Amino acid sequence: MLKTRLGKDFLRNKWLYLMILPVILYYVLFHYVPLYGTIIAFKQFVPSQGIWGSEWVGFKHFEAFFSSIYFFRVIKNTVLLSFFNLLIGFPAPIILALLLNELKSPIFRRITQTITYMPHFITLVVVAGIVRYFTLSDGLINDVIAFFGGARISFLQQPESFRPIYIISEIWQQIGWGTIIYLAAITGIDQQQYEAAKIDGATKIQQIRHVTLPGILPTIMIMLILALGNIMNVGFEKIILLYSASIYETADVISTFVYRKGILEFSYSYSAAVGLFNSVINFTILLLANSFSKRASKNSLW
Repeated sequence: MLKTRLGKDFLRNKWLYLMILPVILYYVLFHYVPLYGTIIAFKQFVPSQGIWGSEWVGFKHFEAFFSSIYFFRVIKNTVLLSFFNLLIGFPAPIILALLLNELKSPIFRRITQTITYMPHFITLVVVAGIVRYFTLSDGLINDVIAFFGGARISFLQQPESFRPIYIISEIWQQIGWGTIIYLAAITGIDQQQYEAAKIDGATKIQQIRHVTLPGILPTIMIMLILALGNIMNVGFEKIILLYSASIYETADVISTFVYRKGILEFSYSYSAAVGLFNSVINFTILLLANSFSKRASKNSLW
């Protein structure tokens, strides 16, 4: 019965099935097939012996990571960087979308939108180059500091400066792109609600509080759940381009640690074990966030 219904549906919507086929192939080839490689986290992987020829070692690499002197450092750095990025970076596009929605001039609004979301299309290498240029001891920021009589500082050589630099650069790069999503959600709010609020004498702030924010709350919750699901995956590529051994104390996170161990030190199994641990934590947080959102706001991914 099920096969008959599926066959009829396929014949009726064959072009839709064909359109989605490349997407399914992409996820199968690049997201599910590579899962096979996680087996090496439980083996002493030797490339010449292959995955199945290598010796099983159980949880040896996980135990080695948990007892490593780097364990608390990379966990602490990952959590703190993700937490502050979420705390400051997540509300930023919401606030910008609310401000843009109140602009009366459509030309000024389009110009502001274009300027804010252009950084999203700049490659990370260029972004890292810009950040490095601005934070050099003879860079623009230090020129301003020196102009007011301050001492020049090489910011990216100071461990305490890395987190603010990373978070500010993330907000600059992503705020415009995130704003598009919230502006689209605001567009979908019934305009009669605004008219009713105006008749009741609501100010702009009250309209935002009682109409706009509740209207985009489902979108905010979905975006928050997705952000929490990636909380342990901080911007690995940007950190690799910005950090150095002198600031590992605050800049070294799980993903960069996995990169160094796996690619630079050829500890494939150890690196796979740390990466698998990171993925399990992310998945657990995603489940908890989705469950909490479902109970608190009736909005969830599934």
